[in-house]
Amino acid sequence: MRVFVTGATGFVGSAVVRDLIAAGHHVTGLARTDAGAAAVAAMGAEVHRGSLEDHASLRSGAAASDGVLHLAFNHDFSKFTENCELDRRAILALGEELKGSARPLIVTSGVALLAPGRLATEDDEATQHFPRVSESTALSLAGVRAAAVRLPPSTHGEGDHGFIPILINLAREKGVAAYIGEGVNRWPAAHRTDAARVYRLALEQGATEKHYHAIAEEGVPFKAIAEVIGKRLGVPVVSKAPEEAEAHFGWFARFAGVDVPTSSAKTRATLGWEPKEKGLIEDLDQPYYFKV
Repeated sequence: MRVFVTGATGFVGSAVVRDLIAAGHHVTGLARTDAGAAAVAAMGAEVHRGSLEDHASLRSGAAASDGVLHLAFNHDFSKFTENCELDRRAILALGEELKGSARPLIVTSGVALLAPGRLATEDDEATQHFPRVSESTALSLAGVRAAAVRLPPSTHGEGDHGFIPILINLAREKGVAAYIGEGVNRWPAAHRTDAARVYRLALEQGATEKHYHAIAEEGVPFKAIAEVIGKRLGVPVVSKAPEEAEAHFGWFARFAGVDVPTSSAKTRATLGWEPKEKGLIEDLDQPYYFKV
């Protein structure tokens, strides 16, 4: 298949590109900068210059493909609303090109705050707790075969620049590795190479489901994460009362306290997917997570 990938140079996107190429697909990766273009080419993919703001480039990339994997997103949370609108418009442009065909459009979403306090499944829809603009936009497109891959709060591995590094940097800054209350709230997790295979398998099998969960571990206790960080940094591991959470974690307090165990049983059964890589705690307990 000819596959157009946005976010091709990102942490998960680059793993997706490599997995697709290894499986024999022809990949075209969106590149905004010269450095991005060089990275796409180095992976063995064809370079397609453009950006999320350049809707003509998105449409032409989709036009030349048998399917689109959309992983690009600006993760500057200080501009979250604006970035969601940018994402929405990009998905509309991709969908316009794919409309009326059987070519899949698979977008990226998440499970954080999907079903707080209970086991979330692929059948759960987005809620008011945390609107999912990417999946709601894609799944609303008439005449487009669309699906969403939902990633866990920690999609981990060497080169991670997501939630786990935020916690490590906070522990360095504050001098303690903290958790909230008893630290029994659970984060689902997956290694990025395992997550990458979910995108490929969903694409190859025609995106027959609305939601796929790239979840290798249903729920890792947050205290266990803090304990590894504390051990590696040589700082105390401490509990923060719920009313102290915002003072310690700042804007991240909402995510630090989330309890969202998540199942991937339907995804595994549908795609024949089984995770192969190390779990979050084993991966986190590696020197590359703590390089300054």
